[in-house]
Amino acid sequence: MKKKKFYLGLILFFLGMLGMLSMLTVDLPLPEEVVSMLEDQFTPLQIKLLILINPTIILIVSVVVGTVLYQKVNLSVPIIEKLVGIRLEHPQFREIFFYGILGGVLAGLILSILGLYRYISPTEYELLNSSLNLTLAARFLYGGITEELFMRYGLMTLLVWLGAKLFKGTKPKVYWIGIIISTLLFAVGHFPVVFQVVENPSIVLISYVLIGNSIGGLVFGWLYWKKGLESAFLAHIFAHVVMVLNEKLFL
Repeated sequence: MKKKKFYLGLILFFLGMLGMLSMLTVDLPLPEEVVSMLEDQFTPLQIKLLILINPTIILIVSVVVGTVLYQKVNLSVPIIEKLVGIRLEHPQFREIFFYGILGGVLAGLILSILGLYRYISPTEYELLNSSLNLTLAARFLYGGITEELFMRYGLMTLLVWLGAKLFKGTKPKVYWIGIIISTLLFAVGHFPVVFQVVENPSIVLISYVLIGNSIGGLVFGWLYWKKGLESAFLAHIFAHVVMVLNEKLFL
């Protein structure tokens, strides 16, 4: 079993690294003083690789934590588990794909509606939007896979495991605590970029970032709990598909 779980972790790490490498297609926002200091010593590609060192370490920790703990709290990675021989029964492919796509489309539609914020404060929106112009590869691979490994497989699994210890079992409230806390931490994690890009951001902008980054997290967390990690992957990817289509058609 340990060997099979090692293969599970290895596959997830490889998938996460695909997302990590997709960030090489993005111009990452950095303070001007940091850029000027680094440009004297490194090429633009080398600077991007340096920036990805910390996220790669976080990815390794997330995969290790998730792989060690996920079965202890009845969470699952059904398709990959079947692939490496951990799971004997066939995964419910229809449910995994149906709920993943449906959850992603719903999350994407809600996020697209929240995007109407751009008409309330167009200057702030433009500053924020132009600061990190994600490519399709980064949206689908980093957003859809790597972020899910960070926030669901790593952090949510750990929080649910701690909650199960505290409340003596895997009650529904334990999963919801894990989902909500991991979601809020992910949303708050966007604030440093906001304050870096927009001087004195308005309450409306802060609310937009908080709510916008929380909607998807709640959906993806529920899917990880009920349908497995691959369903959360799908939902996150399809949320971006809907948002990209909205941007192309209506912006």
